[in-house]
Amino acid sequence: MTAIYARQSIDKKDSISIETQIEACKRCCVGEYRVYSDKGWSGKNLDRPQFQQLLKDIRAGEIHKLVVYKLDRISRSLNDFSNLMETFKKYGVEFASTVETFDTSTAIGRAMLGIIMVFAELERENILLRVKDNYYARGEKGLYLGGVPIYGFDKIPTRLDGIKTSVLVPKNSDMPTVEYIFSAYRESGCSLGDIVRTLNEQSVLSPAGTLWDSSKLSRLLRSPVYVCADMEVYRYSRRKARAFPTLRRILRANTAASSTARGNPTSANIQMFTTMCCR
Repeated sequence: MTAIYARQSIDKKDSISIETQIEACKRCCVGEYRVYSDKGWSGKNLDRPQFQQLLKDIRAGEIHKLVVYKLDRISRSLNDFSNLMETFKKYGVEFASTVETFDTSTAIGRAMLGIIMVFAELERENILLRVKDNYYARGEKGLYLGGVPIYGFDKIPTRLDGIKTSVLVPKNSDMPTVEYIFSAYRESGCSLGDIVRTLNEQSVLSPAGTLWDSSKLSRLLRSPVYVCADMEVYRYSRRKARAFPTLRRILRANTAASSTARGNPTSANIQMFTTMCCR
């Protein structure tokens, strides 16, 4: 049995679709074939559902040849690919790529295969570096860094200096709950357990749509996103970030985004911030 494997991490205009990869691989198949495809999975490791099923079928002796569109569809890790080639050799599986041409039965062919995989791994590392640099650059400009909005807020699209981003705006249905939590913990001296019981007795659901617990409540109270930004908050955040240098830019971005979304800070906000984050 011949196996066709296709992988596409994300949908982009310049990426090769799963369907296109499969059609190209079919031209290299003679007789019966089986298709395995993973859409939305990265090539940084082998933890992909369909690829793991493919390996399982190879070990069961069901697959005798594997065809892919390009080598990096299998993996972008040189170490992983080297281990895979040993597995293919152990179970007598032929390997073919529709784009790269090589003969793994010769020394020069194996050397060329290794060189190709070195560049595939280099490309993956460059992609990771670009994503990381872009993330920090957006944070320094005060742009929204993505993710699900924190409890009590919605995000709305906007533009900052001509760049598409989002800002957080209060969610009327949840904000009274947020205000109660902070007020009860800071001013009434209630414990986390007391607040959890009150919320659950009143059938107020957590951000996940489940009952509240101390862990969920603690994460909410410690979040800097609830704090309006001014210089005092910035100085506090900077002091806290000295022990964790990689957090400095993120904290700066969070305080900038908070200021944009919620207006001018108050002394109560600052006191609440220092009280909650130091616990």
